[in-house]
Amino acid sequence: MTSTDFIVARDDLEQCKLIETTIPDAAALPQDALLVKVERFAFTANNITYAVMGDALKYWQIFPAPQGFGNIPVWGFGEVIASRHPGIAVGEWLFGYFPMATHLVIEATDVSKRALRDGAEHRREVSPVYNLYSRVTGDPAFAGHQGDLQALLRPLFMLSFMVDDFLAENDDFGARRVLLSSASSKTAFGLAHLLHKRGRKVIGLTSAGNSGFVSSLGCYDEVVSYDRVTSLPSDAPVAFVDMAGSSALRAELHRHFRDQMVCSVRVGLTHRTTDADEGPLPGAKPRWFFAPDHIRKRAKEWGPGGIEQRFGAAWTGFVPLLEKCLTVVESRGPEAVRRVYLDTLKGRIPPEQGHMLSLLG
Repeated sequence: MTSTDFIVARDDLEQCKLIETTIPDAAALPQDALLVKVERFAFTANNITYAVMGDALKYWQIFPAPQGFGNIPVWGFGEVIASRHPGIAVGEWLFGYFPMATHLVIEATDVSKRALRDGAEHRREVSPVYNLYSRVTGDPAFAGHQGDLQALLRPLFMLSFMVDDFLAENDDFGARRVLLSSASSKTAFGLAHLLHKRGRKVIGLTSAGNSGFVSSLGCYDEVVSYDRVTSLPSDAPVAFVDMAGSSALRAELHRHFRDQMVCSVRVGLTHRTTDADEGPLPGAKPRWFFAPDHIRKRAKEWGPGGIEQRFGAAWTGFVPLLEKCLTVVESRGPEAVRRVYLDTLKGRIPPEQGHMLSLLG
């Protein structure tokens, strides 16, 4: 049996192609293994960050590809079409991390009523959150349009939620204004929503073309285009959460705010213009925020179900904003996947669109 996989060149993300990979058929599956058909998945700018950081953060290890290529992880839904695990039936639906492919073999372990993990050897070194699959058969929160919102935004909003929690835990490092670059990105406006709710002034930094969309969200107190960032007053402490990953923008902001830049957190790479050696900057030293580390910390501190309970309440409050500002676009087939991938890579996707894809025709 074969799977169709969409892979990209690790040293040149514009180079992409389809390959056929051999997978076991139902009779040849190992004990406790599942054969899952990847029904649909979300694709956003965050997936481009996965590709850019593929080596550094081990994303390329999750779904192996031929030498020099990588299979970008995506969040989506799969149907179990063959099972060698006694507790998992054919026809079950799973939500989790999938390859850009038509099929995946999962070595099911830690199976409970609500979830299971892939125990494959090559996935053991990555963060456990990426190996978890929720069992969502019959769950209305993961069906239809609501399911699309979950795939498109739930993982990103978890990142927003954890960054907000990190800032709140540190009293925003003394800042009452928070700057967010790439303000039209889904992770950014999720974070803006949370910051706004707890009374922080949120300033969205964006391109001139996206200013109207960012202003319409209602969760930014001020929207400033990138060419006007030095017009911001620099006489009070600010925190900067960088979704764009532009070394030039980061340097400009640090040099403008200097010691008033009390926190500088790197989260995304939507602009993909980071220099390898940026040199020292005035103000707080920029640091990477890696959500799985903060999730592990909070899981210990909040106990079983603590993250889920708090995140669930935050998600419920966020969904009305999504319903207002996001249009889900569904596309199927290899050519559609290639088109949306390249459009996302080159920044051509309108911010009000969320794309659900499938390699299945």
